[in-house]
Amino acid sequence: MLWIITGIIISYLIGSIPTAYLFGKWLKGVDIRKCGSGNVGATNALRVLGKVPGVTVLLLDVLKGFLVVTSVANLIAPSVTFISNQKIQLILGIACIAGHNWTIFLGFKGGKGIAVTLGVLLGLAFKIAGLKTVLILAVLTWLIIFIITRIVSLASVLTCITLPIYSAIFKIPQSLLLVSIIISLFILLRHKSNIRRLLARKEPRLF
Repeated sequence: MLWIITGIIISYLIGSIPTAYLFGKWLKGVDIRKCGSGNVGATNALRVLGKVPGVTVLLLDVLKGFLVVTSVANLIAPSVTFISNQKIQLILGIACIAGHNWTIFLGFKGGKGIAVTLGVLLGLAFKIAGLKTVLILAVLTWLIIFIITRIVSLASVLTCITLPIYSAIFKIPQSLLLVSIIISLFILLRHKSNIRRLLARKEPRLF
């Protein structure tokens, strides 16, 4: 149990690294929370800092989730015998996403969780049957909605709703289906303000 707790703490702290905030300070000396949408994520970094920093933030946030389920989980797995390696990956993946969404370094206010969730799912897809198909469908869903509407939040919200549906259709393990529901709830919770703006038709588009 001590190893699991240690892994959760490490994963949470990795997820908590506020990439967009750090890039804002390093590149332009600005607090990205006070610019653009105020969100500490890749989309706002793209708006405020430009294309290259925005894409870099996106990739680094994806990398956070990927490393947690492929490296941190593998490091502690040999010391844990009472649960499977797959469940360790799922637990640490959730901890990483929670760290990104509610980072300890910024008063428990973080990003929306899309990029780090993608990283977690990418890391899991290597070993879980059916997840690759689910992930491909989720990415295609996001891209199609975004290309049509140019609204990042709408694409993210609708994709997170379809994630558990795709997971159920392709019969991925029940533990991962439960995690997909938790992830979707995380994303919806972090997009509350976006959903209000979407309903009021005031959500900005990204070009």
